[in-house]
Amino acid sequence: MNQNLTYKKATENDIDFLLDLRMKTMNPHYAESNLPTDKETTLKRVLFEFEKAHIIFLDSQPIGLLKINTSPHKTDVLQLQIDPAQQGKGLGGMILKNILQEASTEGKTVALNVLKTNKAQHLYTSLGFKIVGEDEHSYFMEV
Repeated sequence: MNQNLTYKKATENDIDFLLDLRMKTMNPHYAESNLPTDKETTLKRVLFEFEKAHIIFLDSQPIGLLKINTSPHKTDVLQLQIDPAQQGKGLGGMILKNILQEASTEGKTVALNVLKTNKAQHLYTSLGFKIVGEDEHSYFMEV
């Protein structure tokens, strides 16, 4: 699969897109987990570590969000969201494989959290992520 993915640092001009994306991709999982889905709470999630937010583009169309935090020994995938219209095409897997490859080259672990109600956890386990902990709503995974 040769997908033309590019990234651009998010700005305040992207907040409406990111709020809509978050509502489409995550609110169903939050609702299923009995967590808040109101606009104010959703906006707080969008703004969480906003300085690390990058818009994902496919052929110059915005299709998602990637937030990562890197340290000398670890890469944390804080948020990865792909528009539902673009899901199922291998884009999330391709992005994660690139992150894993770069981290492996640098000798880093990669960590992420996933809601227990989110089917994306199957993608993560297929890429080698293992559950290393959990709380009431989420699994904590690393590779």
